[in-house]
Amino acid sequence: MEIKVSNDITQMSAEVLVINKFEGEKTSQEIANTYAVEKDGFEGKLGETYLLHTYGKIPADKILVVGFGKNEEFDANKMREAVCKAIKKLQQIKAKNAVLDFDVTIDYGKSAAIGALIADYAFDKYKTEKAPRLETITFAKFSQKEVNEGIIFGNALKMTRDLANEPAQYATPAKLAEIAQNIEGVDTKVYDRDEIERMGMGAFLAVGRGSDQPPKFIHMKYTGKNPKKKIAIIGKGICFDSGGLDIKPASSMLTMRDDMSGAACVLGVMSALAKLQPEVEVHGIIAACENMPSGKAYKPGDILKAKNGKTIEVDNTDAEGRLTLADALCYATELKVDEIIDLATLTGACVVALGTVASGIMGNDKEMINRLVETAKASGETFWELPMFSEYKNSLKSEIADMKNTGSRMGGASIAGIFLKEFVGSKDYIPKWCHIDIAGTAFIEKPQKEFISGATGAGVRTLLNYLKKA
Repeated sequence: MEIKVSNDITQMSAEVLVINKFEGEKTSQEIANTYAVEKDGFEGKLGETYLLHTYGKIPADKILVVGFGKNEEFDANKMREAVCKAIKKLQQIKAKNAVLDFDVTIDYGKSAAIGALIADYAFDKYKTEKAPRLETITFAKFSQKEVNEGIIFGNALKMTRDLANEPAQYATPAKLAEIAQNIEGVDTKVYDRDEIERMGMGAFLAVGRGSDQPPKFIHMKYTGKNPKKKIAIIGKGICFDSGGLDIKPASSMLTMRDDMSGAACVLGVMSALAKLQPEVEVHGIIAACENMPSGKAYKPGDILKAKNGKTIEVDNTDAEGRLTLADALCYATELKVDEIIDLATLTGACVVALGTVASGIMGNDKEMINRLVETAKASGETFWELPMFSEYKNSLKSEIADMKNTGSRMGGASIAGIFLKEFVGSKDYIPKWCHIDIAGTAFIEKPQKEFISGATGAGVRTLLNYLKKA
């Protein structure tokens, strides 16, 4: 779908003119006021739509009225949701082009463009019959700058969602590495198995040992013109998770292609940075591998040594993501960055605690956590802080190693965070760090708000906005 901007739509013909209605207010088109409001009592609650023919009274064939809710409560997030509803309605009537002329006083072009691209998304690459799509939409009243930024965000979301929706036969560690190497404006180094071994990443290597797909450690670097801060973003890159020798039930493996959603988020974010040009140095890090059972697979009871020298007793091979993140966190620490953010579909415990509505967040710096929570809220995502009580560490104790890779099932998301914290920083340097558990939000089984089922691109909007303000 092509997105355009025009400040003069008076003579522009379109199949559909999309306008808005606030509750208790009239629309900008008298014909809509007559039929939608006065005759049919259309109230304009957020996301409601009303379609009517224009009977030749304006250049457009039809008018679509979309509800914006109460004017005093309207904001950028509601604009995104309303545009999503409008685009989906246009798809239902199989429109090819539309003009969106909203009566608002704030330039919501960024949110509107993001909403349009979220609604336009369909993962139908492998279907012979494609979903109906709009060819062109034109925004009136919004600036080209804001709309362009929204398109950048929307394209980053699309890239992330596509990768997380792709089957594991496509989205292999090698494929993720190839994609990283082709991102414009980013310097990328990919480490192969021998190099990973020389760097001492024993935890990461163990997880990938059972697969025929070789592991790839990916380091991308974007440098702004005048970087004010160095930030590492790490994405869990388990391209398929069978559970390893502690194998998952068949039904639990059906969507395990999404276990690299954190990595997909990092790739999506890195793909947008050269276009947004934030004044920050960003390191995108992915430890990519598959967790598979075989004669070479790591076993329960094995002792692994991470990059920082700490030893880990394998209590369960299905708690593999934290092992790959452990070495990635050590690597990021050695880069002497100011902040580290990791995103991972890490624990079922987080899904139990927060469902599919919110991602869990925890870390070692309260101010950084608060900034990310507020940025997420402004971006249309929800992060909820989970505790990291010191008592949780007791369940990770091992008789034969520094720690186990799993602990009690109770407080499981927090225990995983406590485990990761052991690999953040060194004796003389501890960067600020936040861990975001997107297990419940990265992939949904049924439509939710503006998203269809499947990958959602969790974290992309928040990270891009966070890096812009860093």
